Amino acid sequence: MPLDIPSIAPSEEERLAELGITQTLDRSMSGRQNFAVSFTIISILSGCLTMYAFGMNTGGPAVIMWGWVFVGLMTLFVALAMAEVCSSYPTSAGLYFWAHKLAPVKSAPAWAWFTGWFNTLGQVAVTAGIDFGAASFLNAYLNLQFGYAATPAHTITLFGIILVLHAVMNTFRVRVVGFFNTVSVWWHLIGVVVIVGALLIVPEKHQSPGFVFTEFVNNTGWGSAVYVGLIGLLMAQYTFTGYDASAHMTEETKNASVEGPKGIVRSVLVSWAAGFVLLFGLTFAIQSYAGALDSETGVPPAQILLDALGETLGSLMLLVVIGAQLFCGMASVTANSRMIYAFSRDGALPLSTVWHKLHPGTRTPTNAVWLAAGAAFVLGLPYLFNTTAYAAVTSIATIGLYIAYVAPTLLRLRQGENFRRGPWHLGRWSKPIGIVAVGWVAVITVLFMLPQSAPVSVETFNYAPLAVLAVVAFAGIWWLVSARKWFLNPNHPKNSSQGVDRVPQRV
Repeated sequence: MPLDIPSIAPSEEERLAELGITQTLDRSMSGRQNFAVSFTIISILSGCLTMYAFGMNTGGPAVIMWGWVFVGLMTLFVALAMAEVCSSYPTSAGLYFWAHKLAPVKSAPAWAWFTGWFNTLGQVAVTAGIDFGAASFLNAYLNLQFGYAATPAHTITLFGIILVLHAVMNTFRVRVVGFFNTVSVWWHLIGVVVIVGALLIVPEKHQSPGFVFTEFVNNTGWGSAVYVGLIGLLMAQYTFTGYDASAHMTEETKNASVEGPKGIVRSVLVSWAAGFVLLFGLTFAIQSYAGALDSETGVPPAQILLDALGETLGSLMLLVVIGAQLFCGMASVTANSRMIYAFSRDGALPLSTVWHKLHPGTRTPTNAVWLAAGAAFVLGLPYLFNTTAYAAVTSIATIGLYIAYVAPTLLRLRQGENFRRGPWHLGRWSKPIGIVAVGWVAVITVLFMLPQSAPVSVETFNYAPLAVLAVVAFAGIWWLVSARKWFLNPNHPKNSSQGVDRVPQRV
């Protein structure tokens, strides 16, 4: 079990100074608010429900329920390993900074470079996935209430509006964002209780426990049940993303070397438990499986709520879900912008001097906020011509983030006893937990690049491998041509002439 070891430690500002970083962000976030950011981004009312249709077609109730249990356990291993490293290096740069600190000296910049790019890809994709899901549910509600048809063009329009809203919200001081994230925790927890309670009490008919836990459905076109069950794990694994937000917010969190790791682990544990309850309640209350999949709303969970609760109560529950998804998207833009801010602070993005500027009044990276929102919008645009684009976006988010999550863990394992532990660590469990985490990420990296529907065509193609390959190629070429000469090199003129305000020290 994780150990909270009290120690005589330097202040958070002093620890940052040891790492070569000057405190510039507003450190006013509490540990509870730090947890709230990650819990809000995981958002079971977003991830579980926006991917529920994928789960219904790709394994059905059996994979939805047991996949959630298994994936949640594997995710906990990844989160524990990540939290231990976070305690040692509590900085908004997060994963790529950790990789730089833990890798061998000669290869450290390369490890940091590619970890940072995978993290950036994953952050942008998860923001796109969250807000696109919110747009889909909002479109379903507007279709129900006002006849605003659930078409790709309408959904993309709402997607853009939501991203603009979240960008605007993130231009305020971090205290404002922290307040909304705290509200979001209660909104999610109370919302799950209310929704599941209504689904258990109101409907006259429910599915059997056997249906909920053993019914297998394959609407993918693939013949292998094992293959379908494995790719069906994407629903759960995509939901369990974004908890690195607690790390990215550490420069704005009090007692960050303890509260940051706690935020990572607690967000996964609470989401694991609450998500199981939500998925059980929703699956238990299905009135018509085929009817939900063929719903005119375009969103099967919305149809399940309407069928089980009636139009009035079902619409009200749908608003609860949409509210949670909007909270989730706002928090995702927050974490995404901090990653962009930190990465550009080291000159690693095109036009870095623009993205790492802070607003003088709010001390927030407003330029990075708008880049996060704009890049997410671009990633969602293929939905206009590809019906499986949303599943591809979730694959990109999952693959990008988990490669970045596990790279520092792999490097920490290679360090062995040379690793400098922070006040929160795993003790003797560090190595076995790290090995499981690395192994699981290796499996899902391959798994979620595979085709999700058959026959494979332009409309059903999983473009996740192309997106990942494009980022790797771009980052790789830039690294070979230029970045390897100056990235995280404090002696290179680029790091002063282009305004990069600090380079991590290896201490």
